[in-house]
Amino acid sequence: MPEISTDPAAVDLDWLHHRLSSDAYWALGRSRERVERLVANSLPYSVFHDGSQIAFARLVTDRTTFAWLSDVYVDRRERGKGIGKLLLDRIMADADEWGMRRMVLATGDAHDLYRRYGFTPHPEPDQWMEKNWPANPA
Repeated sequence: MPEISTDPAAVDLDWLHHRLSSDAYWALGRSRERVERLVANSLPYSVFHDGSQIAFARLVTDRTTFAWLSDVYVDRRERGKGIGKLLLDRIMADADEWGMRRMVLATGDAHDLYRRYGFTPHPEPDQWMEKNWPANPA
């Protein structure tokens, strides 16, 4: 049975860096140093099976009112086995426990999955803004 850890020290940084930098369309080429920083400065969710990491996600959050769900990744060999659902079930349970008011995410290909958890297009896009630094690497 897969197990989930939120301990940053449990993250297999070699596995995570390789998967994100070579297989995640949003993070191609991401440096190891950036992966280490994102783990250290977020709430990481790591899924392990038989001692090996098979999935990852992270929240940038105050654990009170707001969270940004990012870097959700399930190892290609483990997809279609319910690992993503297991991971999101845990994240949503934690958010419910904290009394979260808003969680945001960006996805290019998993809209159907996130809809199952209540995510919708933002109803007030005129109120939300973003700033991008295109010169910064993934």
